[in-house]
Amino acid sequence: MPKQVDLSVELAGVKLKNPVVAASGTFGFGREYGQFYDLSQLGGICCKGLTLHRREGNPPPRIAETPMGILNSVGLQNPGVEDFISQELPELRRHDLAVIANISGDTPEEYGIMCRLLSAAGVDMIEVNISCPNVKAGGLAYGTRPELAAEVTQVAKAHSTVPVMVKLSPNVTDIVQIAKAVEEAGADALSLINTLRGMRIDVNTRRPILKRNTGGLSGPAVLPVAVRMVWEVSCAVKLPILGMGGVSKGEDAAQLMLAGASAVAVGAACFADPYAPLKVRDGLAEIAAVQGLDRVSALTGAVMPW
Repeated sequence: MPKQVDLSVELAGVKLKNPVVAASGTFGFGREYGQFYDLSQLGGICCKGLTLHRREGNPPPRIAETPMGILNSVGLQNPGVEDFISQELPELRRHDLAVIANISGDTPEEYGIMCRLLSAAGVDMIEVNISCPNVKAGGLAYGTRPELAAEVTQVAKAHSTVPVMVKLSPNVTDIVQIAKAVEEAGADALSLINTLRGMRIDVNTRRPILKRNTGGLSGPAVLPVAVRMVWEVSCAVKLPILGMGGVSKGEDAAQLMLAGASAVAVGAACFADPYAPLKVRDGLAEIAAVQGLDRVSALTGAVMPW
């Protein structure tokens, strides 16, 4: 890895030793991957999505491969926020990396409670997943309407003492409209994109492959969508962005940073190669070095329009 390139970046005031973060839902709480390498080599980890109470998730089958990607409908299986704080957070704090807690709720009040608990417990940042259904709005996802996204953001900010990063869904007509609403509501950062809704059918049984019919598509297939959306959002708001969606090598990460991301998250690639985040980090450093850059952060927003 080129030594002359400064890999450190900043995301909403949180300093990362390098711009590569493990994406939520693909890295658990780091224990399994910690058997392969010291997690301190990462810039940070977005922990598996937490809910206020323990959830068992959706019934199987809930994972399906696709060309250039993977569909999942795991359903936010997790031990609950209090178990995370008592059992997982102390282990994560043994490592020199930013700990980002990802949260999902059925009501704004649940988001507020989790933000208060996690802030007090000492996480570095909270990633608010607004792709989950609002039970008070008939199951409509918070991230599909500006007013709902803004409401959750305001509640999260009111109860958090650490930066709040809102994770945007790509399953909307205009992601920029949602981003602006979240910015106006006080968000400190944005992460995008979440998974794209997809479906596969077994032509022999004529049944959907996933038990819940549809799932979230991630992997290399979604990278061009992610780059486009990061670019659109970065042109419209002033918030720092954690870019994600299909990153498996340094060039992918560089595209997202050039489009406007301050840091990047590696997700589905970890299933095929646990070392993927480190390879992305080293690939980014090499690209920066070849281009004569002193720091990798110089890539952010440096796309050159025709």
